[in-house]
Amino acid sequence: MLVVLMPYASLIPMPTIAAILFIVAYNMCGWRTFVHLSKTAPKSDIAVLVVSFVLTVCFDLVVAIGVGIVLACILLMKRMADEATLTGWKYFDQDTDPDDIEYKKVPLQVRVYEISGPMFFGASDLISQMSLKDFTKVLVIRMRSVPALDATAMHSLEVLYERCKRHGVILVFSHVNEQPMRTMKKAGFYDMIGEENFCPHIDDALNRAEELCK
Repeated sequence: MLVVLMPYASLIPMPTIAAILFIVAYNMCGWRTFVHLSKTAPKSDIAVLVVSFVLTVCFDLVVAIGVGIVLACILLMKRMADEATLTGWKYFDQDTDPDDIEYKKVPLQVRVYEISGPMFFGASDLISQMSLKDFTKVLVIRMRSVPALDATAMHSLEVLYERCKRHGVILVFSHVNEQPMRTMKKAGFYDMIGEENFCPHIDDALNRAEELCK
């Protein structure tokens, strides 16, 4: 049908075609969604939206999509890096802390740090924040909330291992997930630490640390 009617398209007045194209463009622009996102979205998302819009108008859609994807990827990596946190366990006094029933017993020579969130290049500097005391013999790292580990974070762990080795401190890991474990084995880090120092649960890791302190 389209092939048959195509020759008659030249008979349609140009103002009519212009009006049709104007209505189609208006319906496709989604200005209501644009305004809503500009009011409710995070500032970083608004920046990507505005940049993509300006590039579409000034250049073309291909350039806008390419730049928009790159900006979105950078923002995604930054947000994931911001989600990563490092928490050090604190010692408590049984005589003064009324809520000590929820805490686990940790020997004085043992320091425990828990990492949460994906460990990418933006969050790898958290590892360097782990501190060691003069009397520290074992450093326990709990990684149950670390779903992913990249090469940069892996290198930071290797630097931490060398620092611990110089100070005579043994590293013990608790609950390392599948992807980080694969990365550690591929880098040879698993063999450096030793299979016996990778524990499935924090209780096992603390028992292992207590054995090493004897």
